[in-house]
Amino acid sequence: MKNAVFFDIDGTLWDEDMIVPESTVTAVKKLREDGNYAFLCSGRSRAAIQSQKLFDIGFDGMVAGCGTYFEYENREIFNKKMKYDELKEIICIFKECRMPFIFEGSRYLYTDVEAFGGDAYIEYLKKELGENLKPLDALNEKSVVNKMCGICNLEKKDKFQKEMRNYCDVIFHTDTIIEMVPKGFSKATGIKKVCELLDISHSNTYAFGDSANDVDMLNYVQFGIAMGNASKEAKDASDYVTSSISENGIKNGLKHFHLI
Repeated sequence: MKNAVFFDIDGTLWDEDMIVPESTVTAVKKLREDGNYAFLCSGRSRAAIQSQKLFDIGFDGMVAGCGTYFEYENREIFNKKMKYDELKEIICIFKECRMPFIFEGSRYLYTDVEAFGGDAYIEYLKKELGENLKPLDALNEKSVVNKMCGICNLEKKDKFQKEMRNYCDVIFHTDTIIEMVPKGFSKATGIKKVCELLDISHSNTYAFGDSANDVDMLNYVQFGIAMGNASKEAKDASDYVTSSISENGIKNGLKHFHLI
């Protein structure tokens, strides 16, 4: 039976400068040549995964938006659309807490660019996404929003978490960088959908990750692999810690489990 390996993007496939080691490219290609599945599995929404360098590596599909979106062989299989009425209520929560935010969907991202005050990530999104980055007032009932991210106002942290708990799970990547995912969704639930569709045995599942939103998938798969540069919580959730990105971590992890 085929193995299925799921790869986080940021901090796993590429570093903070979005550099993918050649050893990673070669290893993933070899993994698939040997008859296994390789999937992207990212917290990024589908709209924020546009890099040709990732697509050129060659993947069978992707789980995006922390399990809220799934595609296989370039076909959309699942796409969680948050309710418009809920989104309007969530906007009020963000504004009451004075927190800049981004609504992330499968085709567009929506935000108030000015609220971020020239933040480097927003500038990157403007360059990377172009017209796929929409102003918040473009949001309407037909808009597809899968999840959110934002910057936490620490003075309003408790109030924000209390107000959001009816809608989303809040994941803290740092003290201030946060991600909000609809209740009942995670990278793990996305992986489960993939395995059900393709009839992949759980005993043949592997995942590589490095951060807080990877913990669920590292716990869920049969073999969770944390990068050497991973957070402590990701390492604690894994079955094996490979070397860092720059030290051929993907290649070494796949070799450790005899996948290449």
